[in-house]
Amino acid sequence: MRIRHPEGASGAKRGVTDVLGQLLAWTAAGAPAAVATVVDVRLSAPRPPGTRMAVGPEGQVVGAVTGGCVEGAVVLAAEEVLAGGAPRLLHFGIADEEAWGVGLPCGGEVDVWVERFTAGPLASYAACVRDGERAALVTAVGGDVPRLGAHLLVRADGTVEGGLAEPWLDAAAVRCAERRWWNEHSGTEEADGAQLFVAVAAPRPRLLIFGAIDFAAQLCALARGAGWRPYVIDPRARFATEERFPDAERVLAQWPQAAVEQLGGIDRATSIAVLTHDPKLDDAALLLALRSDASYVGAMGSRRTQERRLTRLRALGFDDDELERLSAPIGLDIGALTAEETALSIMAEIVAQRRGHEGGRLRNAAGRIHGAAR
Repeated sequence: MRIRHPEGASGAKRGVTDVLGQLLAWTAAGAPAAVATVVDVRLSAPRPPGTRMAVGPEGQVVGAVTGGCVEGAVVLAAEEVLAGGAPRLLHFGIADEEAWGVGLPCGGEVDVWVERFTAGPLASYAACVRDGERAALVTAVGGDVPRLGAHLLVRADGTVEGGLAEPWLDAAAVRCAERRWWNEHSGTEEADGAQLFVAVAAPRPRLLIFGAIDFAAQLCALARGAGWRPYVIDPRARFATEERFPDAERVLAQWPQAAVEQLGGIDRATSIAVLTHDPKLDDAALLLALRSDASYVGAMGSRRTQERRLTRLRALGFDDDELERLSAPIGLDIGALTAEETALSIMAEIVAQRRGHEGGRLRNAAGRIHGAAR
């Protein structure tokens, strides 16, 4: 068997978007292609659910499902599917003593779904990923299902494409999709004996930074590097300029309410960092943030500043449950001194909160080191 990579591409290093983009390109050219997707992992498998590898019409490979020798077996299955074989679920169970030999040095188990890449819900899902649209593709990969390999695409506006051959299974698929839209983790679910894989597509998460200060510039740079879309908001036009914040998605010289309205509101994939140190601006931003769907709300300032802030917010009608959402002083306790270190502290807390972690040292933590990613 010969595995070829497209010129200039490294299959092991291409991201999910690149894999799906290549599949769309092959399809647009009328070339057959197959896609292999990690649908479940147990113990310490190296790649999370949703990881993909594409196999092209001439044996080209883009992406990787484990980064190890199991890729060879997956490519063989993909070639059989391209030759007319049925889609299939592959299981790789790796004992620790065998792990290095087969390319899974962490041990663990991996399930990989292999299918032909086709027009319809599967290609529409790839377009959603490419375009940054929130959606979920549900695939029947095992168990008691009427049609193995059937797809149902569910978009955030409630529209659906395709189907799993039974109304009750379609309804279950929609519920699974809606549960995973906002945690943005792809994974396998059981529904009345059916094994469904839910692949989540979502735009990059947003970080709204209130306060055009030096810390905000460093936070923008770190957020963008981590795959977020940072926005800087400050009504002081003298400070809120694109030149000062080259890494920001946008810089809005507006009061918080007007800026948020222009950005389309605050959803559950939005985090908020209030950095202004000015009560007029802080309070205006927090009035919006604490009563929004934002997944994280943090504010900069000393403990004394935080005590005064809480007094003002209570006077504005906030109760203790609402104020419990506020992370202040903002950031993790890493002993930050510089603007760069402070931005690292803030971004680390935001990522930890998004992933459901406290942000302590890994050496003191139990359980898996790497959480599942979408």
